[in-house]
Amino acid sequence: MIDITRALKALSGKRLIFHSEADFQHALAWGIHLQYPECLMRLEFKPPHLDNRIYVDIWATDKDGVAAIELEYKTRGLYARMGEETFDLLDQSAQDIARYDFLQDVQRLEQNVSGPNNIVGYAVFLTNDSAYWSPPRDIRTVDASFRIHQDRTLNGTLTWGSGASKGTMHNREKPILINGVYKMKWQDYSEPSEESYGKFRYLLVKVGTSLKKS
Repeated sequence: MIDITRALKALSGKRLIFHSEADFQHALAWGIHLQYPECLMRLEFKPPHLDNRIYVDIWATDKDGVAAIELEYKTRGLYARMGEETFDLLDQSAQDIARYDFLQDVQRLEQNVSGPNNIVGYAVFLTNDSAYWSPPRDIRTVDASFRIHQDRTLNGTLTWGSGASKGTMHNREKPILINGVYKMKWQDYSEPSEESYGKFRYLLVKVGTSLKKS
């Protein structure tokens, strides 16, 4: 089975920073292909065993099974040069929405692994925004249920707080149901700059076969 931690470590030695989520997706898929040349790689793949229109960022198949990988790449503003290449990252903010989207990725991966055998899901969140991995100063925020900071344990039904605006919840009104139990463990990825927001970390949530229905 594909080792995503190994793939991310290898990638961090070649690509310290990415222009966009699509750039990250392509680079990780190519890195997995180089490490596992026998692997069949597909991007934006729709699993045939799911009725709804769910597309998985990376669908990697080898003789041992499938790695279904969902990616999030959220940035704070950063200007950096890597050799002859310039990176001018956007200040994306909207952390509450990004947290919801990541946990929705986990929920979708749980749906994937409940299907055919030998599917393992991986949700990856890469960012240079410390607000994601740092504990909140105020636990009464509207996205308190969706926090993914270091050592947080996630499980159960996650909902917006009562003060969440309609704009924040637009197309994200539904609660998220997490069947598994996941402890958030952030890992260092790279530090392409000594400026503010020059350090990148990633969160990897593995969704395994223990969630399969009997």
